[in-house]
Amino acid sequence: MAQFTRIQVIQVMEETGMVPLFYHPDVELGKKVLKACFDGGSRLMEFTARGDFAFEVFRELNKFAIKELPGMVMGVGSITDAAAASMFMQMGANFIVTPTFREDIAIVCNRRKVLWSPGCGTLTEINRAEELGCEIVKLFPGDTYGPGFVKAIKGPQPWTSVMPTGGVSTDEENLKGWFSAGVTCVGMGSQMISKDILANKDFAGLEKRVKETLALIKKLRS
Repeated sequence: MAQFTRIQVIQVMEETGMVPLFYHPDVELGKKVLKACFDGGSRLMEFTARGDFAFEVFRELNKFAIKELPGMVMGVGSITDAAAASMFMQMGANFIVTPTFREDIAIVCNRRKVLWSPGCGTLTEINRAEELGCEIVKLFPGDTYGPGFVKAIKGPQPWTSVMPTGGVSTDEENLKGWFSAGVTCVGMGSQMISKDILANKDFAGLEKRVKETLALIKKLRS
């Protein structure tokens, strides 16, 4: 069962402005990544469930977060059907992120009052998602659409909350473009938790990167 309500989850997304994305089959490595992100100030993690037996890894990471990292909001991404969404919610996922807009996933998440963020690429998709209770839309792939797309849709729909994923980096100009356009938060995967960091087990470096990026986002929003 989710530890946080969907309203609490969206509030944390709005407050911090960033959702790190991560997947690795090694549970112990995953725990160290989670701890580094937590110590760096992040209170969100999207576990991108892309590998075989990913549910087993998430189960252990979520148990670790609940026990050792108070306030850490664990969610699951790369969900493509309602069955998978239901399974991960049984394991305590606090939010569900999808690469595409699917009404079946909206239904099962709403039934459990769990926040879901669908991948949308048109204003029509965004409108339909919001009609089904979506609090924040995932713009994916972000680099295909760019900040200009966000700025354009925020004109007629200033109430729409957007989280671009893909094409978001820790670079100041990149982040400035997104937040100036009006995004609520950004999803950041390999640009934050890089292959080099994982290969070298540079968890101190990851903590530093998270802390610096959150500080930069705070500065850009002020």
